[in-house]
Amino acid sequence: MKNVILFIAALAASSAFGQDQQAAENPQATIHTNRGDIRLELFASEAPVTVENFLSYVDEGHYNGTIFHRVIQNFMIQGGGMTPDMVEKPTGEPIVNESRNRLHNIRGTIAMARTSDPDSATAQFFINQRSNLRLDWKPGEPGYTVFGEVIDGMTVVDFIASSPT
Repeated sequence: MKNVILFIAALAASSAFGQDQQAAENPQATIHTNRGDIRLELFASEAPVTVENFLSYVDEGHYNGTIFHRVIQNFMIQGGGMTPDMVEKPTGEPIVNESRNRLHNIRGTIAMARTSDPDSATAQFFINQRSNLRLDWKPGEPGYTVFGEVIDGMTVVDFIASSPT
């Protein structure tokens, strides 16, 4: 099988799309890949630290040239931290876990990747290809912080998830 490498060529964000109040409060970002674009709406009021962190990596150009390095069909696609030769890019300090915001890891949401330490997320993120409620916060069990959702491009996510890697 031929491997498919998927690049995040650029991640552009804007804080004022559309004319309604919600769109003005929720920034949008577009992930440009060599398989199509994935447009996101970010939930700034529900996950302010996470959205600010994500947008700071966007502004720094951190995501340019990274790949979706962890792809599990019928689960999620993860990116934002590795170059095509699987070298991890340096990141800033980890952020606090905001998974208590009660947003759910359902199909099409974007969440922060982390280690077993709940407060270890830096730049890597994943897009849920299916609902993964087991990744949600529960009393005594920290979850994975959902901070936005795909508003256009789930067919691209599904294509990436089904591609051999």
